[in-house]
Amino acid sequence: MNERRICKNKELENKINHKFKNTELIDQALTHKSYIHECDLPPLASNERLEFLGDAVLGLIIGHELFKKYPGYSEGELSILRAAVVNERQLARIAREIDLGSYLLLGKGEEQTGGRNKDSLLADAYEAILGAIYLDGGIEGATNSVLNQFSGIFQELIEGGTDFDFKSRLQEITQDIFKKTPNYSVINEWGPDHEKSFEVQVLINDEIYSSGIGKSKKDAEQKAAAEAIKIIQKKNNYNDDKQ
Repeated sequence: MNERRICKNKELENKINHKFKNTELIDQALTHKSYIHECDLPPLASNERLEFLGDAVLGLIIGHELFKKYPGYSEGELSILRAAVVNERQLARIAREIDLGSYLLLGKGEEQTGGRNKDSLLADAYEAILGAIYLDGGIEGATNSVLNQFSGIFQELIEGGTDFDFKSRLQEITQDIFKKTPNYSVINEWGPDHEKSFEVQVLINDEIYSSGIGKSKKDAEQKAAAEAIKIIQKKNNYNDDKQ
């Protein structure tokens, strides 16, 4: 490996919060299949196997973190949160934050078609990097890297950023499936002014899909939206992981 490549890899190590003991792992994680084909290298030399592993590791780490942060959430609500955090768009966003595209080994064809900036390629490459970190540093090394990279996303989630709330996720799904926007209506409220509770229902195409109860209208709407997402996913066999 030339000195420039070594220097680039060390630069990336600083960004992903992990120094590789086995440098062959980071080399493989950065090697796209298009490069393998053009250089006539063995198929298994690409980053696809590491991507497979990284996907599983990322799901475990994020799932565990959400389990700790949201002890009152059901399995369905946690699944929706995980889909909001772990998806192609968010992984590509993280990849761009560390300029991952500039470190990749791509074939000429992929290079010419803008591969270094494709969401799908960047997301896959990030998972491959994580798979490599896991093999090199175990679950502790992988967790340290993931929590460092995802800290901003988790903060947005805690603060109720629109990219992560159930209402925004439901709207994306209903636009995709029904070409419609969901509507919310308060159907009941009770309690004194300083401690009110609200019940809100969600309507899509004038059909009631679900309802939710909360200490504020916003909270009730979020819970109703979360329940509606589960119902739509089940009825329509809809996979939200890549949204």
